[in-house]
Amino acid sequence: MKVLLAEDDPLIRGGLAEILNREGYSVVEAGDGDMAVQLFHSEAPDFVCLDIMMPKSSGYDACKKIRAARPRVPIIFISAKSEEIDKVVGLEMGADDYIVKPFGVKEVIARIRAVTRRCYAVREESSTSRIFRMGDLEVFPRELRARRGDSTIELSLRDIKILQLLNERRGQAIDRHTIFNQCWGEMYLPNSRTLDQHISQLRKRIELSPKTPTIIRTVHGVGYRFDG
Repeated sequence: MKVLLAEDDPLIRGGLAEILNREGYSVVEAGDGDMAVQLFHSEAPDFVCLDIMMPKSSGYDACKKIRAARPRVPIIFISAKSEEIDKVVGLEMGADDYIVKPFGVKEVIARIRAVTRRCYAVREESSTSRIFRMGDLEVFPRELRARRGDSTIELSLRDIKILQLLNERRGQAIDRHTIFNQCWGEMYLPNSRTLDQHISQLRKRIELSPKTPTIIRTVHGVGYRFDG
């Protein structure tokens, strides 16, 4: 899923891009409002994050042009303008959410996941959005969640990609290079520690016993496998 991130402060933009990349999104970055509109037309992102106070064109102006082109694309305003009237203006212009700087990582993740669920809600069901089971775990890609009995487990977009890959190739050992290409993207430079850390954290959430996993099994010298 592709996100257009428009923010003129390079440090804030870099931090947000890192959060989005870590969650599993492909990020297109813009440093001003005009560039944001241009990239929106050329890159066709699934949703948009807009700063309000930007050079050349404001986030409000960019929002109007984006909404004129694709009325249903989700938009989040991210801004230091914290007055209630600013939020009201943003929401009345069609924004789906409004995040105030400074913000916490968990808040950004929660709001991004909520918008992602709305993206899935307006799409037709496809093979990448169908519910599937892995043992006693039921995975709901469109909700970015899994369920085991009455327990609900929150998942990132990347978590979903990993579980879908393992499920589609159940019984097969999937090598690290394939997992990186499918779940991080071909432009990502593979790092075994990155993958192992991610799998370790995912196991803590989905396995009944993370130390003796039954869903994501390690295949030494190769990668990982789900036996089904």
